[in-house]
Amino acid sequence: MEPYEVYALKYADHPNRPAANNFIGHDDHDGTMPIDYFVWLIKQGRRQWIVDTGFSRQAGESRGRRFLACPGDTLKTMGIDPEGISDVIITHMHYDHCGNHHLFREARFHLQDREIAYATGRCMCFRSMREAYDEEDVVTMVRRVHRGKAVFHDGDEEIAPGLSLHRIGGHTMGLQSVSIHTRKGRLVLASDAAHLYANMEQSRPFPIVYNVADMLEGHQKLYRLASSPDLVIPGHDPLVMKKYPAPSPELEGRVVRLD
Repeated sequence: MEPYEVYALKYADHPNRPAANNFIGHDDHDGTMPIDYFVWLIKQGRRQWIVDTGFSRQAGESRGRRFLACPGDTLKTMGIDPEGISDVIITHMHYDHCGNHHLFREARFHLQDREIAYATGRCMCFRSMREAYDEEDVVTMVRRVHRGKAVFHDGDEEIAPGLSLHRIGGHTMGLQSVSIHTRKGRLVLASDAAHLYANMEQSRPFPIVYNVADMLEGHQKLYRLASSPDLVIPGHDPLVMKKYPAPSPELEGRVVRLD
């Protein structure tokens, strides 16, 4: 089987985020603990998949996030036309993972049954549960369903040889992670199953959570899925940009290759 290439595209950050906001309980370090925002690209030959679609400049700035680059523009710099993408994997429907629908108008969006049920169901009657969702993104996803542009999955499923989806839950009811056959072994894009390496390594859950027990169990599942612990990639850790190389000098600071 031909291995896949996997890239992380940084499009925004939150440089002044308090460290205490990244863990349930408290953090022993005083001060800030920034987080980054990513869209991921998976390639195998001429076939390409996008994992999550990020947020727009307007959506990010309305929430106090620093917008750095449109993911569509970064893809074009890499020689990829966003409108030519046929499949997008949505790990969950929070605003920072499910915006920018206009960039991938004709793509099929893959998501878990439980995620759209959660994002459109009774839990959203509570402000604290719906706060991380953007109403327009959710409505747009429902329109995709009615246009035949949504593909639903229930649990773990291989969607292409060597490319699988895994429902983790925890952070949201239907959050899914992605495992990928690469030249280094089985790599796992955790997305928000773990925002930071520290969430997994120290079993310290992130505070935006639907089910804490599922989140903690999910950390262990991520490690079981990957060929080695260092092949689990958290969803928002700035260390990702330091641990992995840029694929070319012009993409330095914007894109790293994970495989």
